[in-house]
Parts: sequence; C-alpha cells; structure tokens
Amino acid sequence: MPRICASCDIRPENRCCDSVGKWERTGQTNSRSMPCWRRCVTKVSKRTSAAAAKKIRESTEVLEALGFPRPQVNERSALTLLSLLDLRATESWADARAPLMGITPMMEFFANHYGKRYAPNSRETVRRHTVHQFVQAGLVVPNPDRPSRPTNSPKAVYQIEPSALKLLRTFGTPEWPTRLSAYLASVDTLKRLYARERKTLRIPVVLQDGAAILLSPGGHNTLVKKVLDDFCPVFTPDGHVLYVGDTRRKWAFFDSESLRALGVEMEEHGKMPDIVVHHVS
Repeated sequence: MPRICASCDIRPENRCCDSVGKWERTGQTNSRSMPCWRRCVTKVSKRTSAAAAKKIRESTEVLEALGFPRPQVNERSALTLLSLLDLRATESWADARAPLMGITPMMEFFANHYGKRYAPNSRETVRRHTVHQFVQAGLVVPNPDRPSRPTNSPKAVYQIEPSALKLLRTFGTPEWPTRLSAYLASVDTLKRLYARERKTLRIPVVLQDGAAILLSPGGHNTLVKKVLDDFCPVFTPDGHVLYVGDTRRKWAFFDSESLRALGVEMEEHGKMPDIVVHHVS
C-alpha cells in the first residue's frame, strides 16, 4: 500500500471516522501506476447498524413528543438532533452534550457515526428545512458564541438550548414524562425570550420618509445601513426608498405600488438588489 495517493492526496492510514470507517481501493491506478485509494467508505457493523437505527427512531420519537409537525419528523431531522447532541449510536441519552456545530460538521456526523451520507448540495436543505425550524421552536440557539454573526455566514454555528439539553438527557427514564410536560409548558416563554434577544441585535434603520425597519445583524446589512444613512441623504436627498433587502429575508421593505407605477416588476424568487431608490434630479 502506498503511503499517499499521488492523484487524490489521501493517506490510507489516516482514518476519518473513528471505528466505523474503512479504506478501500477504487480499482483505478494513478499517474505513478500505484493503486488509488478512496476516502473512508463507511462500513457499519450489524451491531452498530442496529444501534444506529434504534437511536434514529428514538430521535424521531423525541421530535414527535416536542410537537414538531409531521413534515419535520424525518430521518434528516432526527440525525440533525443527534449531531447537535454529539450523541453516538451506542451512547445513552444521558450522555448528550452541547457542542457548537456548523451545518457541514453535522452532515459529517451523520456519515461518520450513522452511516448516512448526504450530498454536499444538501447543506442548504439541512439548514433551511431542519435547523431553521429547530431555531424557530426554541430547541436550538444560533451563534451563541457571537450572536451578531450573520445567519448566512460560513462560520455560523448552532447549539442545543440548555433547558432542552437537560430534558433530552432524561429520555427513556421515568423522569421523561414529567420533565417533558414542564418543558412544553415553558417553551413558548423560551421562544419569546430568544426572539426578543435576537430582535435587540438587529440593525435599526430610518428611511427618508420616516419609516423605521430592522435589519438582521452583521455582515452585508451594516453596509446597507450606511448607504441609507450616509449616501442617500447626500446624493439622493429627495429620493424615495422603494425596496430594501435583508440577508435573512429579502423583503425588509417593499413599496410594491410605487414600483408597479414605475413599470418595475420584481419576482419573488428572482435575484434581488440590495436597495432600490427612486430619485429624479
């Protein structure tokens, strides 16, 4: 076996997924006529596979108990919850932890510990159709290490909410029903609390006609605020702001009637500008 494959730069002796990974030949040779190896085809033993399937079923039961709607109760969401708890197939729910996890590390966790591989282009599906709903439900906190970090930042991370972590550590024990009832009774309060915290981090902007809007924190929206606060009063003093986009939601401000009167049609799912200002010199 070569120490390193000249064509793919993979070292076969370096496993990438603990005890469930195994290096395999691709059946091809590289430019040096040496056998080419591919990175870690996950081989899960029957015992580990059974434990993984059981843990995924349990995670699905947890999501159902927490009241998530049926479309949200699926394997992808179950795996996402397990990754956020850093919970391996053979571990107890009492072993649940609360690491900071980005979307890509979550997907790597699916593969490395549960043998479930998702295509790299599934990243947005995980973020928008699972993690986003977890955040909205108060189950997960976005960017607890830096709340002002933009949601579309490649450095975005997520962490299980502390009271949810305490609850989930009791799953499968006699304490679970009582703890679950108490958690569900408090979850609306928690959601309002976190929503209020997120709101205080938003960027306030007052438009030229006096209308006030709030933009998501950080990143590109800081520049949008500077354009509206500093550029427009100097270069378009009598202009009318007709549209302002947001990194989190496109339609932070949208004067559809004025745009339509000017003959401008904006498609909801098309690419949007950051700001539209109408100014006649």
